[in-house]
Amino acid sequence: MSEKKNEYAFQVTGLNKRFGPTHANKDINFTLKRGEVRGLAGENGSGKSTLLSQLAGIYISDSGTILKDGQPYAPDSPLYAIEHGVSIVVQELGLIGNLPAGINVFLGRTKPFSKFGVVNVKKVQQQANQILDKWGLPQVPLHRMAAAMNVETKKIVELARALSTDPDILILDEVTQALSQDNRVKLHKLIQKYRELGRSVILITHDLEEMLEITDSISILRDGELIETVDSKELDVETLRSKMVGRSLEGEYYRSDMETSHEEEVVLSVEDLSTESGLKDVTFQVHKGEIMALCGLSDSGIHEVGKAVYGLTHIRKGHVRLVPDQVEIRHHSQAWKHRVGYVPKDRDNEALMLNASIRENSCMSSVPQLTGKALLVKNGDLDRLANQVREQFQVKCTGIDQVINALSGGNKQKINLGRWLVKDLQLLVVDCPTRGVDVGVKAYLYQCLREAKKKGMAILMITDELPEAIGMADNILVMKDGSVSGQVTRSSGFSEESIVQVMI
Repeated sequence: MSEKKNEYAFQVTGLNKRFGPTHANKDINFTLKRGEVRGLAGENGSGKSTLLSQLAGIYISDSGTILKDGQPYAPDSPLYAIEHGVSIVVQELGLIGNLPAGINVFLGRTKPFSKFGVVNVKKVQQQANQILDKWGLPQVPLHRMAAAMNVETKKIVELARALSTDPDILILDEVTQALSQDNRVKLHKLIQKYRELGRSVILITHDLEEMLEITDSISILRDGELIETVDSKELDVETLRSKMVGRSLEGEYYRSDMETSHEEEVVLSVEDLSTESGLKDVTFQVHKGEIMALCGLSDSGIHEVGKAVYGLTHIRKGHVRLVPDQVEIRHHSQAWKHRVGYVPKDRDNEALMLNASIRENSCMSSVPQLTGKALLVKNGDLDRLANQVREQFQVKCTGIDQVINALSGGNKQKINLGRWLVKDLQLLVVDCPTRGVDVGVKAYLYQCLREAKKKGMAILMITDELPEAIGMADNILVMKDGSVSGQVTRSSGFSEESIVQVMI
């Protein structure tokens, strides 16, 4: 092994990748030292994920050279990368849904657990548990089918799969955005352990505060080019944002005021809510023109509250009431009928029809309003609404006939949120509204939510990102183990330390 002879894990020179006429990466040059944690920063479409995919063998580079540990490294498949000590956790979920989580951890590598062609599932699960223990990751139900797991648990399974090959270079593409606060801390400790072992990490995260905290250096990409690499200690969040977009962001990012502000009228009243999914006696109210944020650790129940409010979960005890309409929500059809919108955390699997057009996805939440007396929908009405969403929310696309899966994560989320905001809603339930989108799109979506608040919309915002809750909410409701453990108001002053204390 050349581990002691060369200080560099990667030496990349002149790396290029094209997709048809799109020059995704242009003459990328950089070095990565052993024991270094490198962040990649840039807007959606800047070439970050493409670069990681080239290093991990998902995409074959058109030209350029890579040295790993001083030796030629030419990944033409993920298997090549794994055999050379490089493993990746990709941005989009990559598990086989109809296989147990444990099998997914060793997908394609179950031969050591097999005898006469039969896989010993118990041994697979034992080995997967050892990996989770070794790296300080939470235990997950490895016997369950992957399709039945939530986004966070799936991402932990993917982490275990990447670590199961014991790589000396770990590549993480937007992993933390799927994790709650406590599991983010565990991932941070894992990254620190990699650093201490002299192994390297390359990561993408749109949480810039987090990136500055856990990386040694940050490479900034813009329009497929690597602009510069900077020591993380030399940057602050505002400087990093400006370097990413090549300009100062106009207007506010988060709210500038520090006062709780909303009308007296209560829109949503949740009383003693208990569900079979683990919620216990949850009680709170959301007022007209209020942004109420829900925060908590993993298994705190915040995401289950969103589903229950929208009528997607069976309520065992308690009430979810729309006060102005004097309606109790027990089914999502009632919520939809009474001007309630819902944006789930798992955008690709629970919200969007990925193989359908922008037109179909934009109009999906408004079909009842577009349906005429003969139960028919006019194409002209569909086109007008889809174009309204596209134009009003600045969606970058070739047109409303484009398949939505061809869009970037930021543009997908603009449609996912925008199709609700064009409606006259009284309540919007939005779960992790900026997961997997870049800093520019984040700023734009925050602006959209602030404008909806000004118009009097009640917003229940569920988030795994404390800076997001602190930056946007009038009130923060903290949950633990399915129950409300505390509430903090904007006027009393928000801080991450005080909120985390309530969480734990």
